[in-house]
Amino acid sequence: MNKGLVVILSGPSGSGKGSVVGRMMEMEESIRLSVSATTRGPREGEIAGVHYHYMTKPQFEELIEQDGVLEYARYCDNYYGTPAAPVRQWREEGRDVLLEIEVQGAHQVKTKIPEAITIFIMPPSMEVLKKRLVGRNTEPEEVVQKRLQTAVDEMKQADQYDYIVVNDDLDDAARDVLAILSAEKARAVHMTQFVQEVLNDAENGNC
Repeated sequence: MNKGLVVILSGPSGSGKGSVVGRMMEMEESIRLSVSATTRGPREGEIAGVHYHYMTKPQFEELIEQDGVLEYARYCDNYYGTPAAPVRQWREEGRDVLLEIEVQGAHQVKTKIPEAITIFIMPPSMEVLKKRLVGRNTEPEEVVQKRLQTAVDEMKQADQYDYIVVNDDLDDAARDVLAILSAEKARAVHMTQFVQEVLNDAENGNC
């Protein structure tokens, strides 16, 4: 059995990367989504193990010391990061794993898993991006403007990714990412183990 792929999805706020991930998992049930860990407390409506794995700071720092996180960052005196154990287990089971993380975290993961596939989700235009952010009606104008500037800074790094997918239509974007996964699985570097198994059968007289 070939190991599963590690697929990193990044994109600015308003690009719809979370929606793309959700639609992908509806289309392909075998895919697994990595759940981040954090030291902040759960917010109303959040479920442990679904939205985050909640930890104490000593637990998280011990995980860091044991190389138990693929990437992490600290915001507002709290840690956020990707636990390594579930990702490794799912890969060994042959399942593809999605990591929905920011650009900084993507660089950290690529250092530890060079074969990880990186995909940047782009909005079709700045006009659409602004409409999506304003349409949330959850933040004042100055916060929206700050998010737009952050989005520009993030999109400047899109060319560092392996693939860029434009999220104009949600279903099309999800299918585009799944098509990338299918193509990647067919690459010779990912089929080495399968080829060897077939050759072993031939050597054992099973032909």
